[in-house]
Amino acid sequence: MTQLELARQGTLSPQMRLVAEREGLDPALIVQGVADGTIVITANVNHRNLVPCGIGRGLSTKVNANIGTSSDYGDINTELEKLRVALEYKSDTMMDLSTGGDISAIRRAIIANCPVPLGTVPIYQSAIEAISRRGALVNMTQDDLFKAIEEHARDGVDFITVHCGVTLSVIERLKRQRRTTDVVSRGGTFLIGWMLHNGRENPLYEQYDRLLEIARAYDVTLSLGDGLRPGSLADATDRPQVEELITLGELVDRARRAGVQTMVEGPGHLPLDHIVANIKLQKSLCRGAPFYVLGPLVTDVAAGYDHITGAIGGAIAAAAGADFLCYVTPSEHLSLPDPDDVRLGVIGARIAAHAADIVKGVKGAREWDLKMAQARKKLDWEEQARLCLDPKRARQVHAQHSTGGSACSMCGQYCAMDLMAKYLNITVDKC
Repeated sequence: MTQLELARQGTLSPQMRLVAEREGLDPALIVQGVADGTIVITANVNHRNLVPCGIGRGLSTKVNANIGTSSDYGDINTELEKLRVALEYKSDTMMDLSTGGDISAIRRAIIANCPVPLGTVPIYQSAIEAISRRGALVNMTQDDLFKAIEEHARDGVDFITVHCGVTLSVIERLKRQRRTTDVVSRGGTFLIGWMLHNGRENPLYEQYDRLLEIARAYDVTLSLGDGLRPGSLADATDRPQVEELITLGELVDRARRAGVQTMVEGPGHLPLDHIVANIKLQKSLCRGAPFYVLGPLVTDVAAGYDHITGAIGGAIAAAAGADFLCYVTPSEHLSLPDPDDVRLGVIGARIAAHAADIVKGVKGAREWDLKMAQARKKLDWEEQARLCLDPKRARQVHAQHSTGGSACSMCGQYCAMDLMAKYLNITVDKC
C-alpha cells in the first residue's frame, strides 16, 4: 500500500513516524496531512538506503538540488561529486536530470549513493533513446515513454516529474498567446514537438490511469510538471500557464482517488508582485497539494547570479505557502553547474527556506536565530560557526584577517557588541 492509502486507514507507517520525529511534530498530524494529500512522503519501496522526507503543509520548507549530465559534458564521476557536495550542504532531496552518457547507469549509481529522496524526468530518457534508436524524437512511441517511467520507478526513484498538463488545448492557447520566450521546459518541449508532429494528445494525459498504476505499484510520488511555466517576466501568469495549472488541479484529484501521492510544480520567472498570487492560485486549484517551485526568478538580467534571484523569489514564495524550493545555481541560463555552483545553489535555497520557516512558525526556526544572536552577543565565534548554514565558510571568513582582540576584524577594538558589554557591566556595577 502507498503512504497515502496507509494514512487513510489511520496507519502510522515507519516513514510517517520518522518524518514526525524529524519535524518535531505529533505523528497524528503527519498521518492526517498525508491522508488529506497536503503532505507527501517521497519514498519508493525500492529505494533501500532512503531516509524519508516529508514535504507539505505544516512542515519545514524543503530544498532540492538538480544534478545530471548534458549532451556536452558529464559522466558518473562528475555527478557523484555533485551529489556529495549537495548532501554535504544538506539538500533535502536530489533530482537527476541527465541527458548525456549512459543515463540508466548514472541514475542507478546516484540512487545507490543517495540517502535522500531522488527525482527524475523520465521523458528525457525516452526522448533521447528515440533519437538514438528511431532517428528522431517524434518517433518515440507511447510505450517507449511508459517503459522509461516504469524503469525509473523500478530502480527506486522516489518522485518523477511528468508534464501531464501539456494538452492539445494548451498548445492552441500558447499559439494565440505569442509568448516572448515560448516554452522553456525541456520535457514540455519534447512533448509539444511529439504532439504536433503526430497530431496526438499527450500520452501522459490521455493515459493518465496507466501512469497512476505504475506510481501506485512503487509508491512513486507524481510531481506534476509545469511544462508551460514562464521563462521570462514578460510571460508570467499568462493564459497557457494558468490553463495548465487548472488541468493539474483536476489530475491531483484523480491521483488521490487512486491512492497516489502528488505534488505540483510551479514557475519559473515571476516579478515580485506576482509571487503570492501564484501561490494562492495553485493552493486553491490543486486543493492544498504541496507546491514545488523553481526559484522563482524575480528578474531576467542576473545571469551568473541567479542563485540570488532565485533565493529572493523562493523566500517570498515559501513564506506565502510554497512547500518545496528547487535550487537555482549561478550557472542557470549559462552552463551545466559544477560542484561549486551546486554548493552556492543549495545554500541560497536553504537561506530562502529558513527565512520563510521563521514566518511560517515552523518549530525551531526562530529559536535557531535566537541562539545565533546570543552567540554573537558573547562573541563566541565557534558557536556562531556551528550554528551557520555553512560552518566551513564561516570559519574561513572569520580567520582570513587576524585580530588582536575578541572581536572580528570588521570593527576590531571598536566592536559595538564588545563596547556595549563593557558599558552595561559598568552601569550595573555602579547601581
